Amino acid sequence: MIQADTLEELREELGDCQRCPLSRSRTKLVYGDGDERARLMFVGEGPGRAEDAQGLPFVGPAGKLLDDLLAGIGLARSEVYIANVLKCRPPGNRDPLPLEMDTCHPFLAGQISIIKPAVVCALGRIASGVLLERTVQITKMHGQKFARPGYFVVPVFHPAAALRAPATMAMIRDDFEQLRTYLDQDEPPPSPPRQEPEQMGLF
Repeated sequence: MIQADTLEELREELGDCQRCPLSRSRTKLVYGDGDERARLMFVGEGPGRAEDAQGLPFVGPAGKLLDDLLAGIGLARSEVYIANVLKCRPPGNRDPLPLEMDTCHPFLAGQISIIKPAVVCALGRIASGVLLERTVQITKMHGQKFARPGYFVVPVFHPAAALRAPATMAMIRDDFEQLRTYLDQDEPPPSPPRQEPEQMGLF
């Protein structure tokens, strides 16, 4: 695991990343944005066209919906932290490849380790699968809370999917109400295992 004490140090370690072929097609690297001490963190799949152009996560139509969903539970974007499984946009917004996800893993793991959120909301099937380390059926698992070492993971539908389907929009709004409930309950997450730095895994 990459050793960094702050998000700024981790960003410096990431640098002008050339670790996988996505570096050749991206416009801007999209690291993450928000409160370094956030209790609620969001993890999406990867940057889209607007994010690739601006270098910030969730700034397109799905990002506007995310802002609206946050406002609906009394939170602002500045109070949470938003990142992605991938730090660079896949061409044509295709699904991330295993090599790309493996390459980015240490940096997402580092962000979670530094922020220490109580709840990590996984936006969509791919982000949920990465965080839970298993195949995810988002239609069956959305809105539920799953314990991980040091935090809880809550899978929800990706906002982009909600924009395409009114029924999904209703479910994602319900899931955000659940997020508010989980935060208000303030249940202590499981303690992360004590390991030597060289033994630490990604998640």
